[in-house]
Amino acid sequence: MARSRTGQSPGPSAGNHRRPAAAALLVGLRALPREILVVLGAVVLYFGGRGITESALGPAVEHARDLAAFERPLGLAWESWVQDLTGSSHTLVTVMNWIYIWGHWPVIVATLLWLVLRHPSVYRRTRSAMVVSGAIGMVLFIAYPVAPPRLLPGMGLTDTVTRFSHAYRVFQPPGFTNQYAAFPSLHFGWDLIVGLGIAAAATHWLLRLVGYLLPVLMAVAVVATANHYVVDVLAGGVLALVGLAVATHLENRRRARVQPGPSVPRQAGPSPARDRRWPRHERAHRHVSAEARVSAAAATGNAPGSCRGRHGRRTGGRCR
Repeated sequence: MARSRTGQSPGPSAGNHRRPAAAALLVGLRALPREILVVLGAVVLYFGGRGITESALGPAVEHARDLAAFERPLGLAWESWVQDLTGSSHTLVTVMNWIYIWGHWPVIVATLLWLVLRHPSVYRRTRSAMVVSGAIGMVLFIAYPVAPPRLLPGMGLTDTVTRFSHAYRVFQPPGFTNQYAAFPSLHFGWDLIVGLGIAAAATHWLLRLVGYLLPVLMAVAVVATANHYVVDVLAGGVLALVGLAVATHLENRRRARVQPGPSVPRQAGPSPARDRRWPRHERAHRHVSAEARVSAAAATGNAPGSCRGRHGRRTGGRCR
């Protein structure tokens, strides 16, 4: 038996901890090809639909003005203030651009891959929440196109991603990009879903902290880069929570279907497997005949255990 450095053999708990992880990895590897196809299909449909349904500039600008007017009385018109705050330093501008670019699709892909291999139940909930929120977002993009702050005349905001970074066009080519899909912000909403998935699956406090910080940093970045209004971020958060609620409901229903029912105690009597070799009418005849033989034996004193010796002890044999 293998021994540790202290000279003691490893306890059974080490093996017990490895078995669930190995089982989850095996399940994830089996499901990986199917899930890759599902996710890739959903991504192509999402971005293809966004590009095909891109609306004209006029309605998108009008809706953007309506959102900006909606924010002012509520004290939510923070877009200029946030960009002025981060734009005072070229380093902060670069950090915001990197969060907007690298904190979205690269993090989503890496997280989904990690979850499907190590935490399948969290993966299913995360994937379903993204699909549900993405489908609702597509309807809103078509029904209510909104120009981002960087394209709204009079806002005076700079498109920092286009001006200072070029890597973003690698992840989202112009043909797959809808310039007027600002409301709601799925850039923030999907990061919120993924961040909560990381926090739910993490076993170390540092990784759990990363999951909680991810949507917070993305909320600041989408406003600082002039890609979304504050109300876009709020709507994206609500949409993400709706997707998570639907995904949790679906996961609970799935668990209820696969959960085994209560065990029924086995009753005494002949084995059904053995009785299966006899026809039904012969089975009933056999049971009745057996009961009749026991009753007749008891009446004549020949029942098993009824013979006793001189001192009242059982002889263990037939009555003579």
